[in-house]
Amino acid sequence: MTEKSALFLHICCAPCGGGCVGRPEMIDPERKVVLFYSNSNLDSKEEFEKRLAPVRSLAEFYGLELIVDPYDHATWLEAVKGMENEPEGGSRCRKCFKYNLERTCKAAGENGFATTLTVSPRKKSSVIFEIGEAWNNFEKIDFKKKNGYLTGRNFALEHGFYRQNYCGCEFSRRSAGNNTGDL
Repeated sequence: MTEKSALFLHICCAPCGGGCVGRPEMIDPERKVVLFYSNSNLDSKEEFEKRLAPVRSLAEFYGLELIVDPYDHATWLEAVKGMENEPEGGSRCRKCFKYNLERTCKAAGENGFATTLTVSPRKKSSVIFEIGEAWNNFEKIDFKKKNGYLTGRNFALEHGFYRQNYCGCEFSRRSAGNNTGDL
C-alpha cells in the first residue's frame, strides 16, 4: 500500500484557516492535509502562542496533523531588515510571504504546499502566487473565492477563536493602531 500524498498548508491563524480547511476541494481521501503553523513574523512569543491555541483547536476539529515551526522572530527581522518603514502590503510583506513560504516548502519536502494567506482580503493572492512560483510544488489556491474569508470569520466566531486586527509583526501592529481582536 502506498502512502497518501500530502498538502502542507501554511496557516497563519485559525480565522484564516477556518475559511480554508473545510472546503470540499481540501477534503480528498487520496491526499492528507497537514497544517504548518509558521509565524516567526509575530511581534512576540505571547502573540505566537495566543494564535497557536485556536490553530490547535482547528486541527483537532478537522482531525488534521499540525506541525509547529519554532518561533524565531530574530531571523524573521533579519529577513525584512531595511523594510521596517514600508507600508502595509508593500515590500516588507512580500519578504514576509517569501519567508513563510520558504519555510513551508522546506517542511513539505516533495509534497505540495499552499497558504491560508490567500483567504485574507488584506493580502493580494496574485502577489503570493507570484512569490510561490519559485517552487514547483507550490499550489495556487485562492481561498478568497467562495466566501473563504466570511466562512473563516464565521467559523472563528462560532468556536470562540481569538481574532486579531493586525497581521502580526510590530510594523503592522503600528499600522492597526495597537489594537487587537477583530480580524
